[in-house]
Amino acid sequence: MSKPQKKSLNAPDQVLNMENGKIDIVEIAGAGVGRATFAPGWKWSDHEKPVVGGGEYCEVPHFVYLAAGQLKVVFSDGGELDLKAGDVATIPAGHDGWVVGNESAVMFDFGAVAKSF
Repeated sequence: MSKPQKKSLNAPDQVLNMENGKIDIVEIAGAGVGRATFAPGWKWSDHEKPVVGGGEYCEVPHFVYLAAGQLKVVFSDGGELDLKAGDVATIPAGHDGWVVGNESAVMFDFGAVAKSF
């Protein structure tokens, strides 16, 4: 039986700061959990890509819960996904995304987030 573990996103192992946003990351049980807070006007290709590098699209897959706000995600194949607070979604690699409206988006990522920075 494994031992219980506890960490807090209020004391993250890693913080990725960028213009109009930040991602707090904890690593626990061999996985990463991220809490992203994106201000109105945030867009992956304009604000996060310059910090993490990469190609035209984000190549990290995500498994997310959107706790607040709205996001628009567009995929390299032309597909689109609209997310609003309360949604759970998988977002495959090959996407761009941005905050919709005047409310900050708060997203919890249970995917490969900690391994990507």
